[in-house]
Amino acid sequence: HAVMMASPADFEDFALGFSLTEGIIADRQEIEAIEIEDHGAGIDIQISLKDQANTRFEARRRRLAGPVGCGLCGIESIEEAMRSVEAVGSSKLTLAAEDVIRSVKLLSRVQPLHAETGAVHAAGFYIHGKGIVMAREDVGRHNALDKLAGALAKAGIDGTSGAVVVTSRVSVEMVQKTAAIGAAFIIAVSAPTALAIRTAEEAGMTLVALVRGDDFDIFTHPERVVSGVAKHVA
Repeated sequence: HAVMMASPADFEDFALGFSLTEGIIADRQEIEAIEIEDHGAGIDIQISLKDQANTRFEARRRRLAGPVGCGLCGIESIEEAMRSVEAVGSSKLTLAAEDVIRSVKLLSRVQPLHAETGAVHAAGFYIHGKGIVMAREDVGRHNALDKLAGALAKAGIDGTSGAVVVTSRVSVEMVQKTAAIGAAFIIAVSAPTALAIRTAEEAGMTLVALVRGDDFDIFTHPERVVSGVAKHVA
């Protein structure tokens, strides 16, 4: 079981996405059912797994009471926290510098909860020529990304086809979850941690952060960002 603090929306996306990004399931077909019950003081989400996923779940247990800003709380060992990341280095996807800037601007337009409260994070999926094709919000940045992962899986959107865009900083868990989605790009408004940079480098992921106006820094695999406006390679 996992006890999480999350915004009260998109629970099915959250359950599916959390199961995917935590490596509990390999694809959505390994979930038999998701049941959601509102108990007033909280929401109970019951996920029924098929046999192969149950076996995988036992190998990666979580027992946690997770505050909204915590992505690794309750992990039972360093090995589980630093689990191997899916390599995305074979991706041939490239984006223009203009795409990087555009992705952040477009994400800011599809955040109704943030516009109302100013208190939540967003995670979106950007595809060149299509813009932000999916976005989710949550008070916790990890939850927003999990909700996005679930929404992409439900919609059948290929995670290798675009970039994950987030309004938060980039921690190692955000890199792990982005790799689980299959994306070779993560674009962030705020800064990455040193461990996030190292993990992205090892996974073959392009990490772009500190996107402010027409400027941004590329921390890993800059070869995927081509042409256009000025940029800095960190």
